[in-house]
Amino acid sequence: MNSQFQFKSAIERIKANIRDVPDFPKPGILFRDITPILGNGQLFRLAVTIFAERYQRKSIDKIVAIDARGFIFGAALAHFLGVGLVLVRKKGKLPFSTISADYDLEYGSATVEMHKDSLRKGERVVIIDDLLATGGTAAAAIELVQKCGGEIVEVAFLIELAALKGREKLTSFPVFAAITY
Repeated sequence: MNSQFQFKSAIERIKANIRDVPDFPKPGILFRDITPILGNGQLFRLAVTIFAERYQRKSIDKIVAIDARGFIFGAALAHFLGVGLVLVRKKGKLPFSTISADYDLEYGSATVEMHKDSLRKGERVVIIDDLLATGGTAAAAIELVQKCGGEIVEVAFLIELAALKGREKLTSFPVFAAITY
């Protein structure tokens, strides 16, 4: 990794390329669109490098990536670190025996699952997703890792929407967000 990596400069470049989409997916919501970052090889590499710089010396065993955009950053980070990738998916999407965790949505609830043999007791993991909003999905992913006996080093996001107070659901664990709105 480049010892000259400039974290603040990288964050500024990435933030400048996040597209604001008003009234998506419904009126009154300002959607933070990361597809311009994903579509630009240099910016995508920069985003992954932010995470890689943070975790490359922390003895991580696995990256636990949350469906679906968390898979993008999780896979790239796991590849860089040379560690395994664990998928947390929506209910019914994994082909083997799973464990599950429920979480609340604005109107109702949802369930995420992980293969029950994804982690061994004591494995050190980083849970990663693109965005921290209300924190429900991340809290469910934490529950899954704990059920398997994994040790959570940190829960990481590219973006945090602080006004939605999702971090409050994750207070038992270190949380990193590269960009906060």
